[in-house]
Amino acid sequence: MQTQIPKREEIPQASKWCIKDIYGNDQLWEADFNDLSESYTKLKDYAGTLGSSSDRLADYLILKDELSLLLEKLYVYANQKSHENLADNGYQDLAARISSLSTLFLAAIAFEEPELLQIPDKQLLNFIKENEQLTRYEHYLKDILRKKSHTLSKEQEELIASANDMAGAASNIFAMLNNADIKFPVITDDQGNHIEITHGRFVSLLENKDRRVRKDTFEAFYKTYNGYRNTFAAMYCANLKKDLFYSKARHYPSSLAMHLDTNNVPVKVYNQLINTVREHLPLMHQYVALRKQLLHLNEIHMYDLYTPIVKGIQMDIPFENAKDIVLKGLSPLGEDYQALLKKGFDGGWIDVYENQNKRSGAYSWGVYGVHPYVLLNYQNNLDNTFTLAHEMGHALHSYYSNHSQDYVNSSYSIFVAEVASICNESLLTNHLLNTAASDNEKAYLLDHYLNSFRGTLFRQTMFAEFEKITHQMTADGQSLTADVLCDIYHQLNRDYYGPDIIIDYEIDIEWARIPHFYTPFYVYQYATGFSAAAALSGRILEDGAESVATYKKFLSGGSSKYPIDLLKEAGVDMTTDEPVKEALEIFSHVLRQTTELLL
Repeated sequence: MQTQIPKREEIPQASKWCIKDIYGNDQLWEADFNDLSESYTKLKDYAGTLGSSSDRLADYLILKDELSLLLEKLYVYANQKSHENLADNGYQDLAARISSLSTLFLAAIAFEEPELLQIPDKQLLNFIKENEQLTRYEHYLKDILRKKSHTLSKEQEELIASANDMAGAASNIFAMLNNADIKFPVITDDQGNHIEITHGRFVSLLENKDRRVRKDTFEAFYKTYNGYRNTFAAMYCANLKKDLFYSKARHYPSSLAMHLDTNNVPVKVYNQLINTVREHLPLMHQYVALRKQLLHLNEIHMYDLYTPIVKGIQMDIPFENAKDIVLKGLSPLGEDYQALLKKGFDGGWIDVYENQNKRSGAYSWGVYGVHPYVLLNYQNNLDNTFTLAHEMGHALHSYYSNHSQDYVNSSYSIFVAEVASICNESLLTNHLLNTAASDNEKAYLLDHYLNSFRGTLFRQTMFAEFEKITHQMTADGQSLTADVLCDIYHQLNRDYYGPDIIIDYEIDIEWARIPHFYTPFYVYQYATGFSAAAALSGRILEDGAESVATYKKFLSGGSSKYPIDLLKEAGVDMTTDEPVKEALEIFSHVLRQTTELLL
C-alpha cells in the first residue's frame, strides 16, 4: 500500500475516465453554457398556452427536453471534473455556475405543472391520444396528474424553485468539509509503515489482521469527526428542517411520505422493511457471536466487524485481475452484457484510483447520449472487486435504459437502480463460491457474503431507521444536538448488533460521515434493492435465458413505469414483505453453512 496518496497528474491516463467524451475542452463547455444561458428563457414563452392545443404542449415538452439534456451535460461535466480534485477552484466555479443556472432553469419552467393541472383531466388525456408526439410523455403527464394535490400555484412553484440553490447549502457544505477540508491522522500499520487514513483506505485498514491497526484506525478516524461534531450536527439538522419545510409546503403528512411519493412508493414499504428486519435481528446477533468466537476474542468491538474471520486467505486483487473476475462472474447475463462490460473497462468509462482531494467513495453517473461513467477509489481487495461489479451494474442499467427509452423516460429511479448493482454482486458471489479452491476459501467468501448482508440489508435498514427517527423528531419540534444524535445512533447500534458486542463510543458519531443522509430516505433502497436482487439473481441462475431476457427488459424500463410496477413485471413484489423475508432466509442459510464449515 502506498503511504502517500498520488496527485492527479501522477495517475496513468489509462486509469482515468475520458471526460472529453462529454466536452473536448472547457471552451466547448463555456460555449454551451452561454447558449443555454440565453435559450432557456424561451421556455417562459409557453406560459399560459400549454392548454391551447396538443401541438403547443408537444412543442414545449420537446424543447424542454432538448434544453434539459444540455443542462444535464453541462452539470455532469462540471461536477465530474470537480470530483477529480475537490481542491481545484476552477472546476468548483464551473460546478457552482451550472448549479445557479439550474436554479434559474427550474424557476423558468415552474409554471408547467400548475398550468398542466389547470387543463381538465379529460382534455389532457385527449391531447395524448390525438398527438403522436405526446405518446412518449404519457407516463410523465399522468404522473403529474397523480400528484395534483401536492402541486402549488405558479407563483409558489417559482418561489420554491428559486430557493433550490439555497436549499442545497447544507449538502454542499458537508461535501466540502467531508471530502476536501477534513484531514485524518497517520497511523502505523502492521509492517511498520506510516499510513495516512483516508475515506478510501478506511475499510481496508479495518480489515487488517492486526487488531492494533484496526483499533488505531477506528479511534483516529472517529476522533477526527468528533472534533467537528457540532458542525456536522448543525449541517444535518439544517437539512432536516429543509425537508420539513418542503413537506409542509407541498401538503404531505411527513418528509418520508414526500420523498417516497416521488416514485409512487407506498410508505408501508419503508416501514415494512424496518419491521421485518427488526423481527430478524436475532440472526444478526448470532452472526456477531460467531465472529467473536471465531476471532477468539474475549470482547468483540465495532472495529472487529470487517476483518475476515477466516485466516490464511490473502486476496490481493489488482484492478486488471478484478476486471477478469467480474467478467467471469457476470457471464450468466449473456454475451451482449459481457461485450458492454469489456467496452466499459477499456473505453474510458472508469476513473480507477484514489488521488489527492478526489471525491471519496464510488458512483456511476453520466449523460444521455454519452456512455456512462464510473468513479472508483480502487484498492486491491475483494471488497473493491465487488464495488467494480456493483458500479458497472449501475452503468449498464443506464446503458440499456438510455438505448431503449426516449430522454423523458430514460432516468430510472434509485429504488430500482440498486437492484441492478446488487444483482451483479449476487452473481459474482455465486461464481466465486463455485470456483473456490478450498473449503477455507469458500468459508472466506461465505463470510464476505455475510458481511455484505450486514452492510447492506441490516446496516442500511439501521440507517433508514435513524433517518425516520430524526426526521420525525424534527417534525415534532424536538432539539437535535450532536449529543442527542449520538445517543440515538448508539441505541440503534445496540439494538441491531446485540448483546455480544461492545458499542464503542466512537461509533456514536458515525452518522456524521454518511453522505446519503443529505439525500433523505435514499439508503432504504439499498436494503430493498438487495432483497429484490437476491430473488432475481436466483432466477437468472436457475432459469437461464428466459429469466435473463426478463431481467434485461427490466433494465431497459427506465422510468416508463413506476419502479414498483417494473419489479412486479420482473417477478418481485416489494409491496409485500416476502422479498425481504426471502433475503433474510438466505442470510440464515449462509450463516449455517459458515458455522458448519468453521466450527
